Amino acid sequence: MRFPILTPQEAADLFHNGDNVGLSGFTAPGAPKVIPGAIAEKAERLHAEGKPFKINIFSGASTSDRCDGVLARANAIGIRTPYQNLPDLRKRINAHDCHFFDLHLSELAQKFRYGFYGDLDIAIIEVSDVKDDGTVVVGMGVGNVPTYAKYAKKIVLELNEKLHHNLYGLHDIYLPLDPPNRDVIPIFKPSDHIGSPVLKLDPEKIVGVVLSDYLDGVKPFTNPDETTNKIGANVCKFLIDEMHAGRIPSTFLPIQSGVGNVANAVLYGLADAKEIPPFAMYTEVIQDAVIDLMKRGRCKYGSTSSLTLSNEVEEDVINNIDFFKEKVVIRPVEISNNPEVIRRLGVIAMNTALEVDIFGNVNSTHVTGTRMMNGIGGSGDFARNAYISIFSCPSITKEGKISNIVPMVSHLDHSEHSVDIIVTDQGIADLRGKDPIQRAEEIIKNCANPMYREVLTDYLHMGGPTGGQTPHSLRASLAFHTEFLSSGDMRNVDLAKYE
Repeated sequence: MRFPILTPQEAADLFHNGDNVGLSGFTAPGAPKVIPGAIAEKAERLHAEGKPFKINIFSGASTSDRCDGVLARANAIGIRTPYQNLPDLRKRINAHDCHFFDLHLSELAQKFRYGFYGDLDIAIIEVSDVKDDGTVVVGMGVGNVPTYAKYAKKIVLELNEKLHHNLYGLHDIYLPLDPPNRDVIPIFKPSDHIGSPVLKLDPEKIVGVVLSDYLDGVKPFTNPDETTNKIGANVCKFLIDEMHAGRIPSTFLPIQSGVGNVANAVLYGLADAKEIPPFAMYTEVIQDAVIDLMKRGRCKYGSTSSLTLSNEVEEDVINNIDFFKEKVVIRPVEISNNPEVIRRLGVIAMNTALEVDIFGNVNSTHVTGTRMMNGIGGSGDFARNAYISIFSCPSITKEGKISNIVPMVSHLDHSEHSVDIIVTDQGIADLRGKDPIQRAEEIIKNCANPMYREVLTDYLHMGGPTGGQTPHSLRASLAFHTEFLSSGDMRNVDLAKYE
């Protein structure tokens, strides 16, 4: 090999306080596995000596405990974007030990190229193969690696020996031109390939290669429970009804599904919804359920930015890679989440919410309006441009102490203008063509848990006949949240004290 083999500790010596660092991957797949741990050790050593050390991390989305986790525990992250999902980093963000700015995932690469965030000092790129001319085959997630590779002053590779070299052909690496020279992104069906199966790096930038030997370590999602099964069944019922009504073509349309247990339950519901024909996916993440759908012939093709799979399923894909090369393409996130392509293909978007208010606004990110959970991810990329935009959540959590249908969301990520359908375990609210009061009546009747319907209806009436188009009571709008913070149970809310 042309490039020097480095230990993780030798690679860590390349990183300096305040460096802007680009990471390959999208969720755990493709993210670095061994270098971040060595950087964390360096940070702890320097902190013990009273010296500052933090790096600024630009990724594709979340990473893994081997990356964000170890660095957060070492307090070694200064700035973080565009998405994260680990408890240790979440604590740093909410304590302002790390400056996290949330961002629609499709936007980061181009905004970095526009120069909004400064220079990129170094990139860490996981690869499954590397040639002496700098040509590499990346791992199971792409994210923003084409941009980081182009703009980084230095590149260090992690050659993951756990990945087979025959991943060649699984990727479609495409970097669009920037305005005013950008052309049409020529994807007209999810299976279209428009770029290269390899990433071509400048060999002069590659300062070394670190060997790793790890699968991505994604935890399997929990099995669907009664609540998530009901949500999945309601989503499938809605889609089937739309087909019967002629509002979705009988050949169906590509779907996008967010990540998590609710999303997984929806996908498993689609497996058994035989009235829906085999379908394609144009999405940002493919998880275990989709691989099962492919093997059963229910999902005929999947375009994604990451194969976010449990170790068992990841090994199955690697060992049967020739089959999956005919079923999957992995793209940069600015292509997998591209608004132009999403609108053109007519993607049906299915995402999850933390809470929804009675007028159709969605909070995806902040618990009680203040504490960051994970981030907006790609939900906005899809919701704003979808053929139909569906958001789902359980009607209640914490055994009823929290209603996820509230008078006003405590933080707004997706406004009523980006939300067509709300689905909970209670039912389906179709918000299309309805004014705010009609939407509220639809959501309360069909999506709110019965234990909260009366108080939500009382809130709707508090505005009275002169309450305006959207009759909020500003005094009582966050009464559910303040009651939960006070007593730990939204069922104790008393709207009378706000009249």
